[in-house]
Amino acid sequence: MEDGYEGAASYNQKRGLVDELHAFLTQMRIGDTVATIGDGSLHIGRITGDAVQTSSPGGLSNLRRTVAWMPQSHAYEELPEEVQQKLSVQHDVVDLTGVLDALDGLTGQTDPTTPAATGDTGEHPAVERPGQRELSLPHITEELAADLLVHDQAWLEEMRELLIDERQLVLYGPPGTGKTYLAMKLAEYFGGGPEQVKIVQFHPSYAYEDFFEGFRPVEDPETREVAFRLTAGPLRELADLALREGNRHIPHFLIIDEINRANLAKVFGELYFLLEYRTRSVRLTYSGDDFALPPNLFVIGTMNTADRSIALVDAAMRRRFAFVELSPRTEPTAGLLARWLKREGRDVEPARLLDALNTRIDDADFAIGPSYLMKPGVYRDGGLERTWRTKILPLLEEHHYGEGLDVTARYGLDSLREQHP
Repeated sequence: MEDGYEGAASYNQKRGLVDELHAFLTQMRIGDTVATIGDGSLHIGRITGDAVQTSSPGGLSNLRRTVAWMPQSHAYEELPEEVQQKLSVQHDVVDLTGVLDALDGLTGQTDPTTPAATGDTGEHPAVERPGQRELSLPHITEELAADLLVHDQAWLEEMRELLIDERQLVLYGPPGTGKTYLAMKLAEYFGGGPEQVKIVQFHPSYAYEDFFEGFRPVEDPETREVAFRLTAGPLRELADLALREGNRHIPHFLIIDEINRANLAKVFGELYFLLEYRTRSVRLTYSGDDFALPPNLFVIGTMNTADRSIALVDAAMRRRFAFVELSPRTEPTAGLLARWLKREGRDVEPARLLDALNTRIDDADFAIGPSYLMKPGVYRDGGLERTWRTKILPLLEEHHYGEGLDVTARYGLDSLREQHP
């Protein structure tokens, strides 16, 4: 390549040509499946000959292999998502081994003993691969709804539908509404266990290098010298896990707690594009790999609406996520504390007091969620008063800072009990 393209190609083009030539000569074999895009359709064939050097019009494709093309083509828009991802890679030669099952499904050539599967070369047939399992999210059960104290099972089923359609959603609302708890429970239920769930928490200094991949200092244990090594972040690790053979039908979940605390454009970088276009791939900034978000990777974010120091989520992010509100003033959060107290066999007075408190709060973003009162310490001697004084009233004092309002007189337990004895 150095000799033949000296001065005619950049170093990056030469490196790409070397990779493509290597794939064409040594990785392609007789009997392999080959696919190409033409006129908006996918054409599939079987390689029937070795690589040969021959003249072609204009010298554009002097290195060739013979292929037996199948008569039926397939519209690009109708291809499976994982096939579209692979075909969106900007290279002349792309390894499609990872989507071979999907290609075989398009042609119906799933029986490895057929002539088409072996290329009629007399070679031994390939070992039959197990059928590919479909990606799906389990339906909501009555047991899950009861465990989460959600009386409306249809509300949880809607969450499932949103994840299937959008692949990513944000649970938003005031503090104490159980956003993170619900996200973890749903992710573990849909994924089949905690091993399919990874949790990260955003903060103002969080960056793309922390989230996806970047060069980080690593100390050599022998020489004690420090060098920079390309290291995968939680999203890259989870994506690689989801792409492993045998895992592609299993949902994997990334939970991003406090998603609006970071500079989202800085953290996501080119991944912004992939969140909206799941059938496409992009060239990564650091590794240079062509990367696409796996179809079995789902993202659930949580967002605290009471923290006014956080910048609003930009329009690009809102377009890529479905937003679901958890508010103490609406179900399923509104009656959650009463249902929990009933299940625990406790007096429902704290639920009445919380409802009275939220009625007095004029800003829905500062309403108080039920999780503050769903802890064992609240129900020890003096626990309710202590929790109210040290957890709830300080939030409201911050909300009314500078207004000269007597927060205790307005929101204290004595005042609420007088109104709702």
